[in-house]
Order: sequence, then C-alpha cells, then structure tokens
Amino acid sequence: MGRGSYSLCSRIRRVPRGNSALSNSRGEKPVACLRASLQDRVIMTLHYARRIDLVIGRGLTLANFAERLSGIWGDRVLMTDGASGETLTYRQANELVTAYSNAIAAKIQPHDRVVLATPNTYHQFLACLAVARAGGIAVPINPQMRPAEISHVEKDSGAVLCIRDVSELMGEFPTVAPARPGAEDVAALMYTSGTTGAPKGAALSHRSLLGQSAFATLFPANLRHDEVVVALPVAHIMGFATLIGLMSAGLAVYFSERFRAAETLVAIESRRAAAFVGVPAMYRMMAEAGAAEKDLSSVRLWMSGADVMPPDLIRLFKRYGSSAKVPLIGSVGEAAFVEGYGMVEVGGGVAAKVSPPMIPVGFGDALGFRLPGYKFKVVDEGDKAVSIGHTGELLIRGPGVLREYWNSPEATTAALTSDGWLRTGDLVRVGPFGTIIFSGRKKHTVKCGGFSVYPLEVEAALEEHPEVLEASVIGLPDKTLGEVPCAVVRVAPGSALAEETLLAWAEDRLSHYKSPRKIRFVDELPRTGTGKVQKEHLLELFAS
Repeated sequence: MGRGSYSLCSRIRRVPRGNSALSNSRGEKPVACLRASLQDRVIMTLHYARRIDLVIGRGLTLANFAERLSGIWGDRVLMTDGASGETLTYRQANELVTAYSNAIAAKIQPHDRVVLATPNTYHQFLACLAVARAGGIAVPINPQMRPAEISHVEKDSGAVLCIRDVSELMGEFPTVAPARPGAEDVAALMYTSGTTGAPKGAALSHRSLLGQSAFATLFPANLRHDEVVVALPVAHIMGFATLIGLMSAGLAVYFSERFRAAETLVAIESRRAAAFVGVPAMYRMMAEAGAAEKDLSSVRLWMSGADVMPPDLIRLFKRYGSSAKVPLIGSVGEAAFVEGYGMVEVGGGVAAKVSPPMIPVGFGDALGFRLPGYKFKVVDEGDKAVSIGHTGELLIRGPGVLREYWNSPEATTAALTSDGWLRTGDLVRVGPFGTIIFSGRKKHTVKCGGFSVYPLEVEAALEEHPEVLEASVIGLPDKTLGEVPCAVVRVAPGSALAEETLLAWAEDRLSHYKSPRKIRFVDELPRTGTGKVQKEHLLELFAS
C-alpha cells in the first residue's frame, strides 16, 4: 500500500513504534503515561480504520473476504483451536478457503444451496466462505440438530449438497476462479431456531452478513495483537457475525467447539485473553464455576448478545477485568462491557449498549444506540409512532435486513412492511436522544386484566433476591383476567427458599397485577443452543 493510504493520519503526530508512553523509562507518572497511551491509541485506530476501509471496503463479498483479509494481515495468527491446538494464519485460512471452494465448485452450479452440517469448528466458518467463493449459497446448521430437523432444512432450502465434515472437501480438484456475486445477492440462508414452529431460512445478502466488518475499527487498537476467546455456534448469527467482525479487525481468535464454563475460565486466564464474547447464560455459568477465583485482569472488553444481560453480572465481570496495566502498579480500573442487539433477520447486530470502565452500570440502561446505517421506529399496535416514555414494537430498516424467508412468502409478508421495515417482535421503551430500552418479546408479554406485564421487569425483581440465581416469567390462562404472570425459578445450591416467601418478596416490589401468582422451582431451565430460555417449554411445568 502507498503512502496515500495513510492520509487520514497525516495531520497527527506519529508515535514511533516501541515508544509507547506506558513502556518508557523517562520516569513519567502513571497518569501522564496513560494520557500519552490514549493519544497513541487514537492514532493507531485511525491508521487501522483507513487501512481496512481502503482494502476491504469496496466490492467486498463472502466470496473474496478471506483473500482480502489475507492481503491485509498475511501471516498474522487468525485462529487457535481450543480442542486440537491447531493454529491458522490469515494466509493459511485463505488457502483453505480456496481448496474447499475448488471441491465445492466441482459439485454445484451457481446459486445452488449447500448445507454445512459440519462440527462447530472454525472450519465450518471457512467452509461458508468457500461456498460463496464457489458461487453457491451457504446453509450452515448445528450438526446436533435431530435428523428430522436437518431433513427439513435440506428440503426447504432445496440443497443439492450436504457436507458433514470438511474432510469431504480435501483432495485434488480443478482450480476455479472465484465467483463474483453482487453485494445484494443472497449469500447464505440462516435458519431460525424454530421455537414457535418449523425453522425458517432467513435469506441474507453479502452486504447484510459483511456489515459487521464495518465495525472492526470499534475494537481498541491496543487489542489488535491480543486474543479474543469465543465459544459460540458458527451456525448461529451471533457466532457468524462475531467471526466476521474479529477477522476484519485482525484479531486472533481462541475458538472452542463447545462452551464449558470451567475450561473457558482457564483459557481466559492462562492465555491472558484481552476479550471474551458470549451470551448471558455463559456469563452466569462462569460466575457459578468460580470466576471470582480466577485472574481475569487481562480482559479489557466483555461482549454479550442474543439475550438480555442481567446488570449484576455486568458489574461483576467489569470488576474482574481491568482498563490497563501500569508498570510497577499492575492492572488498574475495570473492563468495559458491551451488549449487542440484533437477530438473524438483520445479519447480526444493529444496536449496542455500552458500559464504559468506572461508570456505574445503571448509567448504561439507556445507552442502546443504533449502529450507523440503520433506522429505528417504535410503533403501537396500529403502527402509529409512540412518544418518549412509552412502549411499542421496534421496527428496523437498514442494509442488513433479510431479503425474504426462503420458500415462505406468508412469513415474509408478516415480517416486512411494504416500505421495507422489519417487524422485530421486540418491545422497547423510547428514551431521550433516540435511545431505546428493551422490555421483552412482544409474544411473551402477559396481558393481565387489561394491563401489559413485561417479563423482564418481573424477572429483574425476582433476581434481586439473594437466593435466586435466575427467573423466567410466562403468562398462564386465567378465566377472569385473561392471563396471569407466573415464574419458573432457579435458586442457589442448598437454598430452602419457599414459594410463599418469594411471592411475598415480589408483592413488596411490584404492582399487584405484575406479581407472579405461582412459582415453580427447577434445577435447570430449558434452553436453545445459544442459551436462551425456551419459554414455550415452561408452560409444560405448570400444565403438569
């Protein structure tokens, strides 16, 4: 790249490599060191922003993604496999994508669908890129799905090929030129979890799936030579979008095929990881597995998504991390915490709620700002905009919104308005300055005697009890009130908490119509593959 590539930084003082204020020997005070370090980080971030934009920002698709990133990061480590110890550089990953795509191209025609039921390793992600390079449409799925579910996806997508292990793609195949799809062409079908019926295939374009690459420069520049621990399903949009973003940023990934709390804590501590990306259930399990006894001070950034993160867990993990490491002093401050909001229908994240270091978590309740390129509006049941302080359904419009639900025109019509707004099914409250505060899923709202009860509010009140680890609230039919709120609760080991005691606790903190009428105690809550509580299954506990 020529000098013109760095013109964005031309008016800013360059800091010579190896002259970081935090590593100087001039006897400067720690505060001065930190100030200089922050100045260095701004320069580095601008440098990376310009470099990424020029190299991958034009004509980027899944088909050329690995090649473009190989051109930027070359022999930098891309991935370390938590189980096998395998390590891949960006260059090696691109070579694998090319080899995989040659094998796939020999078996498909342009726009054919290819189901990837391979184990949840980084190679499943590379295989998705390979399908695009070969001119096909990737359909990644969780290999632990039941045979009937896999058959449904194969039939619904019209797949001509199903790959169950990347070893099927090894061998000698003719070399093919990479396909050249357009940014708006369908790149992948990401199937929903199917909690309310058969899974639906969200048809996502290259532009939609690669939108996360634009946010690569949001990662602090001082993290770029460190490692991020990830244990998410590649076939889930959060896992896929996370790998896209981290790869774009040049960050090394320590990837685990399965999440195990104790092993993940050991990995973060022993590898001195700079960041961790997971879902709320993972944070809860790590806390219960002894996170407090581990040295997690290397973590500068915790990230969560796919579900609502309890504030007490955010506070906890922020304290476990740190802001910086100062010579002669050690780790200081606390880590930042970022909650992403998104869904498969938008190809990843569209909003972020940030809790900066040393800022109380409560301050971050109204920091759900939309990401660039997206528009939000909040409407009532008549599709009229609601005012500040009121609750309504969130509608989204932007580059990541799905093209359609594959082979499901009725579902597409129900999800998309005539002018391109996506109905999310999520209820939010409108705050000042365009902020949004999430209240829960529209379908989970309990209608009690004409009042709307939002499960998140009730769950938060129950989880304030010192013996309650987790609560999930659902609505049960009631002849008089229509529905009444009831709760399924997981308590701390050894707890003798009684239903009457917890009901009284809730009555003291909530309006009567919001208070649960019944409580059931369980050892574990039923969950999806990404840790979301399956509320539909909780009804069975009360029915029995």
